[in-house]
Amino acid sequence: MPIGFATEHQAFAESVAGFAARHASIEATRRSVDELSAGALPACWDALVGQGLTAVHLPEEYGGAGAGVLELAVAMEEAGRALLPGPYLAGVLTSSILARCAGPEAAKTLLPLFAEGAGGAVAVAPSLTARQTQVGWEISGAVEPVLGAVGARYLLLGARTDTGRDEQIWFVVGPGGKSTIDVEALDPVDLSRGVARVTTRGLEITASQVLTGVTTERVRDLAAVLAAAEAVGVARWCFETALAYVKIREQFGVAVGSFQAIKHKAANLFTRLQLATAAAWDAARAADDTADDADEQLSLAAAEAAVVCLPLAREIALDCITMLGGIGFTWEHDIHLYWRRALFLAQWLGPSGEWAGRLGRAAVTSADGGPTRRFDLELDEGDIAAFRADVAANLAEANALDEPARRQRLAGFGYVSPHYPKPYGIAAGPAQQVVVQQEFARIGLTQPSTIIGEFALPTIMSHGTDAQRDAYVPATLRGDIVWCQLFSEPGAGSDLASLTTRATKVDGGWRLNGQKVWNSKAHEAHFGICLARTDQDAPKHKGITYFIVDMSTPGIDVRPLKQSNGQSEFNEVYLDDVFVADDQVVGEVNAGWRIARTTLANERVMIAGGPGMQALGKLIADLGPNAVDTLESSLAARLGAYAAENFALRALTLRSTLQQLSGLNPGAASSVLKLAVTEHQRAVVTTRLDLIGPGATHTDGVGGDPITAYLSLPAVLLGGGTREIQLNVVAERILGLPRG
Repeated sequence: MPIGFATEHQAFAESVAGFAARHASIEATRRSVDELSAGALPACWDALVGQGLTAVHLPEEYGGAGAGVLELAVAMEEAGRALLPGPYLAGVLTSSILARCAGPEAAKTLLPLFAEGAGGAVAVAPSLTARQTQVGWEISGAVEPVLGAVGARYLLLGARTDTGRDEQIWFVVGPGGKSTIDVEALDPVDLSRGVARVTTRGLEITASQVLTGVTTERVRDLAAVLAAAEAVGVARWCFETALAYVKIREQFGVAVGSFQAIKHKAANLFTRLQLATAAAWDAARAADDTADDADEQLSLAAAEAAVVCLPLAREIALDCITMLGGIGFTWEHDIHLYWRRALFLAQWLGPSGEWAGRLGRAAVTSADGGPTRRFDLELDEGDIAAFRADVAANLAEANALDEPARRQRLAGFGYVSPHYPKPYGIAAGPAQQVVVQQEFARIGLTQPSTIIGEFALPTIMSHGTDAQRDAYVPATLRGDIVWCQLFSEPGAGSDLASLTTRATKVDGGWRLNGQKVWNSKAHEAHFGICLARTDQDAPKHKGITYFIVDMSTPGIDVRPLKQSNGQSEFNEVYLDDVFVADDQVVGEVNAGWRIARTTLANERVMIAGGPGMQALGKLIADLGPNAVDTLESSLAARLGAYAAENFALRALTLRSTLQQLSGLNPGAASSVLKLAVTEHQRAVVTTRLDLIGPGATHTDGVGGDPITAYLSLPAVLLGGGTREIQLNVVAERILGLPRG
C-alpha cells in the first residue's frame, strides 16, 4: 500500500506515474547523467511545471492547487519511484518552507514564482555566519551540500549570528544578490540531480529580509518529511524490481523465489517497507496538522520519518541488489541509480542517530508530561452524533452498576462485541466500532473481552447452527462462559493440519482421543473449540471436523504447564474417550479445516495489537522521573529508534482503521503488524534488562517485572503462528512467491 491510500490519492499517484513514464523515462535520465549531475534542468522540467507538480501544495491565491503536504508526499513518492531527475525535491521543499513559515509579504512575492517553476534550493543547516551591521547582517562562510543550488533562482540560506545568543537567521537570496555568492557544483552520489557548495563573500542583507518565521527545526522537519516520501518511492521500486526478478529467475530448475531463504528475505523487506510507508504518511499528515500543538507534532513525526525511512531505503536498496545477484551490481541495471538516490537521502540530513537522540529525549520527556505523538482518529461527527450520544448514555447507565450486572447490561446493549450481528452485537460498522471504543475510553471503563471467545464466537456465528448460536454466544458475551482452544498438538503446531487427535463415530455422537497442548485458559474454561480427525484416510487438510467440547466431560484431563517465567498460562489437555454429541459439531463433518481458518484469521488480527506497542512505556518508566536530565546520548538514540518504530506501528494501525472506515481492504496490515510488533517488543524488553544490569540477576528488586517480561517472550513470539511461518504466509499469499 503506497503513502496515499484514499481513492483520490491513488488517482493522483497514477497521474504522476503516468507523467513520469511519458516525460522522464529512466532511459532518458541515463543519457543525461553528466548534465543532470552538474545541475542542469531535465528535459521534462517545463512539462512538469505545466502539469502543476511544482504547485500542488501551494495556496490557490498564489497559483497553487491548494492541496496539502500529504498530497505533495504522494507526488514525492512517485517521483522517487520513477527516479524523477532534476531539482524537484529542492524546489518544492523551498516553497513548502516559505508557504508554512514565511510572512505574507514574502509569500505574496515568492510563491507565485515557485508555482510557475522558478527553481529554489535550501541549505538544510545554518552553517553560514552572520555579523550584525547597522542595517542588518553581513553573511560569510560556506555551506554544503545544497541540493539543486546550481541553476536555482532563489536560495534559502541560514546563518548563525555573532551575538553570542546562539541565534540563527534565515533569508532568501534572489537574482539580485547572486554577485556575492559562489555556487560550486560537487560530484554527486545521486547522478540524476545536482548538489553544490554555496560560498558567500560579503553578502549583505537588511533586517527586513530576515524571515522571522523560518527556523532551523522547521526547515529540517519539512526536509525530512519530503525526503522520507521520496525514499519510500525509491525503496518501493527496488523491492518491486527484485520481487519480480526472483519470481522468474531459475536455479536448480526452479524459481529462486521458491527458496525459503529468499521468501523470508522478501517478506522481511516487505514488512520494513510497510512500516516506512506508514512513517512517511504519518509525517506528511503531521505537516498538515493545524492544531495548537502542530509544530510539536511535526517535530515528533519528522524525527520518526528520518529514523525509520531514510536509512531504511538505503538498506532495502542494497538488499534488493543482492536478491538480483550479479546483474544488480552492474552499471547497466537501473537499480544502482536508485541505490545512489537512497544513499543521498540517507546522508543528506545528517546521521539518523542524531534524529533518534532527539526523539528519544522527547519520549522520555513525554513520560513526565511533555508532548507525545497523537494518533487520534477523527470522525465526521455529523453522521454519528446521535449514535455517540446513545452510546454515551447507555455506558453511563451500565457504569453505575456493579459486576456482574454491569457486564450483563453491556452485553445487552451489544457493546461487548459491537461488530457482531444483531442480536449479539449492534452490527456496527468501522466508524461505529470506533465510537464505542472512544466512549469506553472517555469514561475510563474497560471494554469487556471474551478472550478466547474472540476466536470461537465468529466461527460459531458463521458456521454453527441456530441452537449453537443461542446456547453459546449470548452467555459468552455476558461473561458466563469461558473458552479455550484445543487446536495445537505435540506434533502439530505451525503445521496444524498434521493433528492426530481422533474422533470416532458412535451412537449419537463421537468419541475423541488424543492430546492437545499450549491451551490458554483450559484450566478455567467451560467449553473448548477442538479440531479432531474424523477421516483417517483423507488428505491431511481433509477429514478434520470442528467440535465444541464441554470441558467438564468425563475423560478430559487438564494439566497446567509451568513456563520458564514460573507462571502457568498454558495447559496440556488429554482426551480419553471423550464423548461429544452430534449437535456439538460446527459445520459439516470433515469440513473443519476450512471452518478453522475463520478462527486462525481472527487470532492474527487480535494478537497484532496492544501489549507489544506498550512495552516502550514500561522501559521509559524504568528510568524514573526527570530521567532526561541525565540521559546519555547513546541511550537517547536507542530509545529514539524504538520510539520511531513505535510511532510507525501506531501509524500503520491507524492507516488500517482508516482504510476500513473508507470501505477499503487494509490488505496485509495484520500480518505485517504481527511480524513487526513482536520484534519490537523483543528488542524493547531486552533493553530493559540491559539497563538494569546486575539488578536483573534476581527478582527481589527492580528486576522483577523486566525479568518476567523477558521470560514471557516465547509466548509472544510463538503466539498466532511462529515468525517463520508468518514470513512464509506473507511471501506466498501476499507477495505471490511460489511454494517450494
